[in-house]
Parts: sequence; C-alpha cells; structure tokens
Amino acid sequence: MTMIDPTSRVGKEVELGDGVEIGPWCVLDGRIRLGRNVRLISNVVLRGPLEVGANTTFYPNAAIGFPPQDFKFKPDSPTAGVVIGSGCTFREGVTIHASTKPENPTRIGNNCYFMVQSHAGHDCQIGNNVTIVNAAVMGGHCHIADNVTIGGLAAIHQFSRIGRYAFVSGHSGFTTDIPPFCMAYGRNHLQGINQVGLRRANFPREHIQKLRTVFRLALQRPLTRDESIAICESHGHDCPPALEIAQFLREAKRPIAPGGLRPPRELTTFLQAVRRGEAIWNIEAAEESHT
Repeated sequence: MTMIDPTSRVGKEVELGDGVEIGPWCVLDGRIRLGRNVRLISNVVLRGPLEVGANTTFYPNAAIGFPPQDFKFKPDSPTAGVVIGSGCTFREGVTIHASTKPENPTRIGNNCYFMVQSHAGHDCQIGNNVTIVNAAVMGGHCHIADNVTIGGLAAIHQFSRIGRYAFVSGHSGFTTDIPPFCMAYGRNHLQGINQVGLRRANFPREHIQKLRTVFRLALQRPLTRDESIAICESHGHDCPPALEIAQFLREAKRPIAPGGLRPPRELTTFLQAVRRGEAIWNIEAAEESHT
C-alpha cells in the first residue's frame, strides 16, 4: 500500500511502486519512477528524470536530480537525469545532480550508502556497495567502482577514477586516479593495499600477499606506466586482481596517484620547472634574485 502524507506534493508524471512511503513536506516533480518500498522520510526533494530502485531510503533534506553545476548547462538543456539502484541509503542533506547529457544519466548502483552532506556531481558513474562518508564530495564525471569507501571530508576531482575495493582516507584530496585494492590518503598519495577490506571480502590470502608485492614493485617505485603495467602482468598468471590493476593503469587518462617512494605530483612539476629554468631551486638563489 502506498502512503503519501497530505503535506507532500507529488507531480502527475510520478510513478509509485507498491509500498512506497512519502513522508511530510516532500516534493516530487517531473518524470520520476520509484520502485517498491522506497521511503522518503520527510522534506525530500526529487526532480526528474529520475528512477529509483526498490528498498531505497531518503532522509530529510536530500535533494536528488537537480541540474548540474555546469556553466554550459542551460535550464532547458535535455538531460537523462539520475538512475539509482536498489537498497541504497541517502542520509540528511545528500545531493546527487543530473547528467549533462540526454543519453547517459548520472548513475548510482545497488546498496550504496551516502552519509550526511555527501555529494555526487553530474555524470558520475558509481558502482555497487559504495560507501560515501559524511561531507565527502565527487566532482562531475567521476567513475567509482564497486565496493569503494570514501572517507569523510574527502574531495575527488572531476573525471577521476577509483578502482574496486579502494579505500580513500578522510580529509583527503585527489586529482589523480586511484588503482583498485589500494589505500589512498592525503593529497594524491597511495599508502598500500587495502588489506582489511580485502580480508573482509574473503579475497584469498595468497592474492592479498601477491597484491602487496605488486604494490611495492609496480606502484611504489618511480617507474614509467608501461613498466608498472608489465610488472602487474608478470604477477597476474596466478593473481587475477594484479591483471585488474594492469588494465586500470592501461585505461588511465589521468595521472595515477603515486606510492610512498614516488615523488608527489607537486614536486615533480616543480623539478621540471627548475630544469626548464622557470623556477629557482634553493632559498639563497631566490633571495639573490629579489635583491
């Protein structure tokens, strides 16, 4: 039985599945389809085009499907909107923006958990079983694979990719891609393999040990991307996850976050500028240049 609080507004284009509950002061506008047992607790605002799978819950002040924060997008521009899978939870103040394209929606998979004030920008493609902790934000066009956890207050730059079972520490910032199975923290930095997450997911122990070796040899050292891919592939004959990392690196269009023994991007950029004569290496030389 569908239940709609009399204080809520439900548009004519809205389709409601069996068992949908719409609490007080909600607004549903545009072409919206809610699966069975979807629950809007109160003060939820949904804007179509929007499709929501079964057993998904929206907490107060969630705002889903509004236009993208893209200066090129006009109020009357066509959009495929947002598609959300089943079993998801969107806590207080979560925002998910509609896509900028009419053919491909912003997409959230099944069993995702978006905590308070988290945000997914336009055209994001988010897999299944993803956890986004309080106030973590993802810019437009991010690709987040299955079983990723992004810690509180983390910021992921637009067009970035995060591979399966990666863990992003809270209060981090990333403008780079994060390979599968890795722990990431700080500013564009990899710490190691997400051993706890992999053990909880029942990955074979030998695969976890092999991934530790792959990380040390291929991702931690200052190698070219082709060299890193070759190392991953050389360990992949008995460890499919190593081949998955190789494929992730091969498909990358953005830089890969460096491991502990690789210099951070900021330092690499500075050293390149020094070699070109566009920056000064030491403080004494800098002082002399200003006198």
